[in-house]
Amino acid sequence: MATSSLAHAPNRKDLTAPALRTFFRIAEAWGLKEQEQMRLLGLDSRSTFQSWKRGAVSAIPKDALERISYVLGIYKGLQILLPRSADEWVHKPNDNPLFGGRSAIARMTSGNVADLYVVRQYVDAQRG
Repeated sequence: MATSSLAHAPNRKDLTAPALRTFFRIAEAWGLKEQEQMRLLGLDSRSTFQSWKRGAVSAIPKDALERISYVLGIYKGLQILLPRSADEWVHKPNDNPLFGGRSAIARMTSGNVADLYVVRQYVDAQRG
């Protein structure tokens, strides 16, 4: 049985379109600038970013899927923790040592996937 479930496991091609749609909805909810979105996705090329935004890509790299997964987890966690102010929270200065007085979005847009992981862990820990 395990073999058949692996055969039907989604691959990058299957995950790309829904992952990007979800990412861009979250980016809109958070009011992110194009440069912030590119940093979250780990992109340097604006033309690549525009192609992804139009859905003109068959499969995005594994790294980008991982980044989107963290963003989605952060978004979901915040919606549970702060239903009325979740989208604003990412922009507010945070005095937790993880953020050093900066906002979560400043930490997340450092360009390092590890920073997305750290923010995701922080949000998950706050949920308990």
